[in-house]
Amino acid sequence: MNANKRKIEYVRNFIFGVEDSLVSTIGLVAGVAVAGLSNKGVVLTGMVLIFVEAFSMGVGSLLSENSAEEFEGKKEVSLSGDIGYALVMFVSYLVTGFIIVAPYMFLSRTGALWTSIAVAVVGLFLLGVWSGKVARVHWLKRACTMAFIGGVTILLGIIVGQLVNGDR
Repeated sequence: MNANKRKIEYVRNFIFGVEDSLVSTIGLVAGVAVAGLSNKGVVLTGMVLIFVEAFSMGVGSLLSENSAEEFEGKKEVSLSGDIGYALVMFVSYLVTGFIIVAPYMFLSRTGALWTSIAVAVVGLFLLGVWSGKVARVHWLKRACTMAFIGGVTILLGIIVGQLVNGDR
């Protein structure tokens, strides 16, 4: 694999890991917080999600990249060459997820909810700015798209949390 393709794969795994962590973690955390879980319950739920999903996303990156290389080359390829991409996916998902869950360790549930929502939306916007600039495309459009998708996910998590809880 040439150097440019490797760079693209690292960027892809980083963007995918951060975006997916922001979107899925805030969706879950907002939903369970609105449903009435205590901060401890939100942190526990968030941590389980972050670790399971970070590992799953890393392994998924490893296996899918390896499968694509084998398909392209029509021969078996060692998994060891794709470990770097998997680590980028794992770490980017894990670190970003902690950022979303952290407010529940220090703030009231309501304060933590609004803080984590703000961090997720701003994080998605900044990720969109960065990815747009790296790709040399319209960065503002990319940033707004990412922030909008995150907002829809947050809303979905809150709606499901309220519906399942049934108290509201």
